[in-house]
Amino acid sequence: MFDPSAPHIIILLVVVLLLFGSTRLPGAAKAIGKSMHIFKRSVKGLDDDDDKQGEPGPTVTTVMTPNQRQLTTPPSDSSQQAQIDALQRQLSDLQRQNASSDVQQGSDSAAAGRPDSRSY
Repeated sequence: MFDPSAPHIIILLVVVLLLFGSTRLPGAAKAIGKSMHIFKRSVKGLDDDDDKQGEPGPTVTTVMTPNQRQLTTPPSDSSQQAQIDALQRQLSDLQRQNASSDVQQGSDSAAAGRPDSRSY
């Protein structure tokens, strides 16, 4: 298909030099060299894993985000529980106020004969 001869290689090198420029070319070559070294090491590591079947593997730990954690133990202090209850009451009051203000805005705009001006 493609027979790389000397003129083809020279043209390819000139195109690469024009694309990357003489200042970026050493950095690009260094990055390619590092990635090839990492690839070879990982391929060699896969072969080493087959030889080490009897040895224990590395320990894997699972990190959970706060949303995934489940609070199974209740707060130990009664003052903490009282604070939680107070915050929950405040939250429900705010939600009710927000819902009632939404209903009131909707009725005000309907009474004025214009559609709801809120954008979603």
